Amino acid sequence: MVATKLFKYLDVKGGLMMLYYGNLQFTNATRLNDPFDCHPALFNYSNVPTNKYNWPPADFLKQKGKTDMENQRNKTWICSLSKIHDSILMWSYYGNHRGVCIGLNMEKAQKYLSNIMCSVYIGAMEMEVQYRDVIEKPDYFHDVKDFFRYQLSTKAKAWKHEKEVRLVLIEPLHGFVQMALPYEPKDKNEVIDWKEIRAYPKIGGECFDSLYLGINIEKEEKEKIIKVAKERNPDMKIYQMTIDPEAFRLKGELI
Repeated sequence: MVATKLFKYLDVKGGLMMLYYGNLQFTNATRLNDPFDCHPALFNYSNVPTNKYNWPPADFLKQKGKTDMENQRNKTWICSLSKIHDSILMWSYYGNHRGVCIGLNMEKAQKYLSNIMCSVYIGAMEMEVQYRDVIEKPDYFHDVKDFFRYQLSTKAKAWKHEKEVRLVLIEPLHGFVQMALPYEPKDKNEVIDWKEIRAYPKIGGECFDSLYLGINIEKEEKEKIIKVAKERNPDMKIYQMTIDPEAFRLKGELI
């Protein structure tokens, strides 16, 4: 367990959906907003082992390594959370401080997430993201690094302010977790890329620990999301974010 409480920044619409349905959204690793995320290029495939009679051929082994890492990326679904609720930058990403931040009790949430059936194991793994200055490429053929964790939790230091912790599902099975598109198809004949599908595992209302409202949230939306939050968990603590006049930081005032 990385942390007992983690946070999800969202716009108001996303926050309303999360609280109303009582679930978490997991997105395929190829659809994250950082093009380097979980990319096969994080590894070095050049040092192919010497084989008698050059069989299998070196080019074949290099391509197999890249394909293995690409397949790992393709079958991974991720829910990105943060260790903090008061990042000025993170709040700015979601509608210029008009969004919300939902606090999750992870000890309670894991009781639900540990029952999700995946293709190779049961449950959602928790990984704290490691931020690096350069791509320190492990040797695919000789390095003893935990390739799985390295691929799924390595990001550039430009993202360090997010203090991200990831929940990871590997090939979540449709019969054990709700799967759906995040949008309505244009028509019934539209060809859907399966990597566009999101996973939405449900968690109990007691897992929703707190709700933080952006400084610039509109009054009508504020009232609406407070109502939904209290219906999801009557004991949820609700905070209005404000500026600290003594420093460049945000404060949450309990409503």
